[in-house]
Amino acid sequence: MRILYDGQIYATQVAGGINRYFANLISRLPEDFTPVFTTCQSWKVNYPTHPNLKTFFYDRWGFRPGRLSHWLEQYYFRAITAFTHFNIIHPTYYSLLTRQEFKQCRYPVVLTVYDMIHELFAKQMDAKGKQIEEKQKAILAAQAIICISENTKKDLLERYSLPEEKVTVTYLASEINISLSHGSEPVPSCPYYLYVGSRNQYKNFDRLLAAFAKAVSVQPDITLCVVGTPFNQTEQKQIVELQLSDRIDHYAYVSDFHLAKLYRCSIAFVYPSLYEGFGIPPLEAMSCGTVVVASDCSSIPEVVGDAGILFDPESIGDLADILLSLLDSPTERDRLIAKGHQRAQAFSWDKTVAQTLDVYRSVA
Repeated sequence: MRILYDGQIYATQVAGGINRYFANLISRLPEDFTPVFTTCQSWKVNYPTHPNLKTFFYDRWGFRPGRLSHWLEQYYFRAITAFTHFNIIHPTYYSLLTRQEFKQCRYPVVLTVYDMIHELFAKQMDAKGKQIEEKQKAILAAQAIICISENTKKDLLERYSLPEEKVTVTYLASEINISLSHGSEPVPSCPYYLYVGSRNQYKNFDRLLAAFAKAVSVQPDITLCVVGTPFNQTEQKQIVELQLSDRIDHYAYVSDFHLAKLYRCSIAFVYPSLYEGFGIPPLEAMSCGTVVVASDCSSIPEVVGDAGILFDPESIGDLADILLSLLDSPTERDRLIAKGHQRAQAFSWDKTVAQTLDVYRSVA
């Protein structure tokens, strides 16, 4: 089977859950499959691998003038789809490098829908509605749809008039585990809680800072370790106002080995998000041997189950109480860590790929 993976997401996302999803999916395809990957991103990103992988790369910065290069790019990718045979197209996102609509695709389209974030948080994420419109056209044109959680499927069917049999749920998994966590990478020297990932408004990071400040007022020797992009001006201002400047350790992008160690050595991993399509970080945290403290909303309970502590993400007081309680509860921490390890075993990329192959075969 020949599958075209349009690499549009790699033009905007250097690292992240979607990159990991396709890297794990493509690398585990059967050896008699031929994945074809298109991209225009030359940065060092998490590109997929496979023995039969064929990559078509357009260097959009390779020559000038830039306008001509930008104009030619779409025709380069259109030529690939016109003169190469595929059984299926599985785009990485809701727009294509060909800049054509999905209904113009010559081959069946399998589309993965990750979440309904743009629809639910339109003012923050898509004020002009452009991405929602692109996504809607892609969803309605696809022959099969994969959702990464039951909650995402529910949200999708509530907003789009689609036959339910067209939609399949395939959970994600984690390739990070505790075996990677014993290197020499640095971690905070005092007890710390860990936050990993982006901090868009729906991620609820401001409430985490407020809850952590309450906990610090009782236990001043704790630290919040944050992995991700540098703090913006609004975050910096809140950190100063809460008098947390010397209680926060920040790491930019870290290796999987470093991240695994940060998970394992933490008191707990905190995931206060108001909405997730799946949420790989809690799964990573459980795989790496720490307690998960996560929001009791959207898809997150599907991932965490009863192996972590779920809380109301709008209650700053509840979260502060949980953070403090874990400092004096080593037995409870050990119990949750053991349950988390067991829970993480229920998710595997091999399962994800097997279910995805069933979808491919149903439309090929």
